Order: sequence, then C-alpha cells, then structure tokens
Amino acid sequence: MGRVVTFGEIMMRLSPPGMQRFVQARSFDVVYGGGEANVAVSLANYGVPVDYVTRLPNNEIGKACQRFMREAGVGVDKIIWGGERLGIYFLEMGAMMRSSQVVYDRAHSSIATIETGMVPWDEVFADADWFHWTGITPAISRGAAEVCLEGVRAARERGITVSCDLNYRSKLWKWGRSAGEVMAELVSLCDIAIGNEEDAAQVFGIHAAETDVTSGQVDAERYRAVCEALNQRFPSLKTIAITLRGSISASHNTWSGILWDQGQVYMAPTFDLTHIVDRVGGGDSFMGGLIYGLRTLPSRQEALNFAVAASALKHTVFGDVNLVSVSEVSKLMGGDASGRVSR
Repeated sequence: MGRVVTFGEIMMRLSPPGMQRFVQARSFDVVYGGGEANVAVSLANYGVPVDYVTRLPNNEIGKACQRFMREAGVGVDKIIWGGERLGIYFLEMGAMMRSSQVVYDRAHSSIATIETGMVPWDEVFADADWFHWTGITPAISRGAAEVCLEGVRAARERGITVSCDLNYRSKLWKWGRSAGEVMAELVSLCDIAIGNEEDAAQVFGIHAAETDVTSGQVDAERYRAVCEALNQRFPSLKTIAITLRGSISASHNTWSGILWDQGQVYMAPTFDLTHIVDRVGGGDSFMGGLIYGLRTLPSRQEALNFAVAASALKHTVFGDVNLVSVSEVSKLMGGDASGRVSR
C-alpha cells in the first residue's frame, strides 16, 4: 500500500475540566485536533502509513502541535510553516439534556491565510495512493478552499483515490460563497464521500424522508435514497457512507452507519452509547476506520462494521482523536462489549 495523505486545519482545543460550563471555568484542558488530523491519527493507530499536511505558525505552539502528531505516529515532514497563529476552539461538554457548545477563535490562523502554490503537491503525493479532506477546510477561507481544490485536482491527475467528509459547519461559511456552491466542485472530483445524518441536507439539500434525528432513533433504510441521490448528482462517487446518530441526550446516543457501494447497500449493527465520555471526532474516527477497512478487509460489510465499531469506541476516549487499536475494534466487532479488565 502507498501512503494516505490528509489535508486540513488542526487546532488547539480548550475545554473546562469535567463537565463544567464556560462561566465556571478557571482552567482549561488542552488537546489538539481537527477533522483530517483526527483521521490521520486513527490510521496511524491501525498501522497505516499516513502523512498530515497543514500550515502551522513557526512558533512554540505550532511546534507543540507538530510534536503531538509525530508522537501519534503520523508523518509530519510535509507540514508547511508560516502565518501568525494556531486556531483555537473552546468546547463546553454537554451532559444529559444540556447540549455541548463550541466557540471558535480561528480567524487569521495560519491555514486561513494559506495560498495556492504553497503546498508542494508533487512531493506530498510522491508515494501516496489516497488523499482525504473534509468540508471544514474549504469553509475556513477562500484561500483554504482554493488550496483544497488544488490538492484534489493534483491527486485526481495522479490517479490517487480521493475521499471527503462533507462535515458541514454553519459557523464557518462566512467568506462569501455558499457551502453548496464550493463543495459541489470539490465533491465532483471525489471517489468516496461520507457524512452524518444531516450533512447532505445542509450542504446539497438532499433530505432523508420523514426522519427526526432528535427522536433518539434513526431509520437507516431512509438513507439509501440519500446515497443514491448523491451518486446521481456526483457520478464519480463510487462509495458513500453515512453515520447515523440518534440523540436521546448529550450523554446517550445510538450509533450506526450505512454504506452504499456501486448500488449495493450495507447496514451496520447499532450501538447504544449510554455514558458518552467525548463525542467530538466521532465522524472522523468512522472515516479513519472506513479507510482502513476499505484498504485491508475482505468485504465492504466488514469495512463498514469496523468503521462503526471504531467510532463507537471513540465515544469512550477523551479528546478529539481516537486512541484505539485494531485488536480492540475487532473485539467489539466480535460482540464483546463487556468492558472487562484485560489482564
């Protein structure tokens, strides 16, 4: 296998300890994370060679962020340096019927001021066979959108598999063009796409009929039509997956997924996540598991089941990244959800 390359923004995440609200906080827990960075860490955990490409400020915070990724086993020699600052986001963890809250502080970050020509794509893709990006990146700024498109086109020209996560973020699309307009051009050049149960509707207006994600139950069968509609609009998409989260409360969700692959539909078991530790990065952990599964497992059903099990486990791990192994995911896939001590 060649290397996987992911491209996007990594940020410093600041969260009040425990389940405190922002107004209670007198200190913050620090972790690093971002959609494409989280996917890269998952792949490194599974033994997949992976490089992460971003733009970081050439200061001690940028270097600390690079070190975090290196220690996770991700290749960081393709990172470019420049700009003024690392983006920050503040996360207030929700509990029970109180929702989590996110406040962004990422304006004028290093990647927000990136420009075409800065990333040496010939070097980046020299030994790569897979390129992954998310809809968060083109939402950041016009420059980030243009560089993302530059990367997708470069990968496409080289016959590299291109995957994307639609990942709609309403608070980010402020720079002048709509998500649907920008994402349409990018997704039209992709082979694989994933989204959550609402992304296709929010980005492209493709809705699952008679579905209420706040009811606590999500009918996977209704998302077959969403996958087919995405494929009809973007014929290059050969594989489409949707994560299915039923929100009973902030602490209790159901979790599953559906995979559409060239007309065949696969559905995963549903997990009942009753005591969520941290749900941030759930979709990224699904994507990391799916990339691993599509590259190494013998069937599409097993690839989907691996992705869903991996992302179910992510809900037990604090922070943005999923720190689990192939053996732990395989154990859960096999039906052992006992959580018994391993001695």
